[in-house]
Amino acid sequence: MQDQAKLYLEDLAPGDRFVSGEHALDAEQIVTFAGQFDPQVFHLDDTLARDTFFQGLAASGWHTAALSMKLLVSSLPLAGGLIGAGGEIAWPQPTRPGDVLHVESEVLEIKPSRSKPDRGIVRIQTLTLNQHGEVLQRLSPTLVVMRRPVPDEA
Repeated sequence: MQDQAKLYLEDLAPGDRFVSGEHALDAEQIVTFAGQFDPQVFHLDDTLARDTFFQGLAASGWHTAALSMKLLVSSLPLAGGLIGAGGEIAWPQPTRPGDVLHVESEVLEIKPSRSKPDRGIVRIQTLTLNQHGEVLQRLSPTLVVMRRPVPDEA
């Protein structure tokens, strides 16, 4: 992405919305991720997962979070990157094989820093939805967002 497409604190306003592209998820991706990072039976084996809380193969919430981050980075091009400073995450329902994920984000609040004039804090609401519009993840992060650099006055 080119520099002119990057967004700074001054470019954002409460109510601004951003929508990502899509990511199609299949069972192989779910099992591969789980094998490395969350090796629980309901993420690894569809047959055994049927007798669990999830009643079938489900992606790890952390897999959903990682995919959401990928989609968020591509749809919210902040100058300096997406720098997290806290937040809350919830998974209201499982992510399943065959789900096609996309992320919708909205700027909720912007607070320029009083002590660090080169940045501010932005709260956003990010929903990860499947192809049916069902919310799979709700993320409410607080982000550090850089201000546009002031040209040198010489």
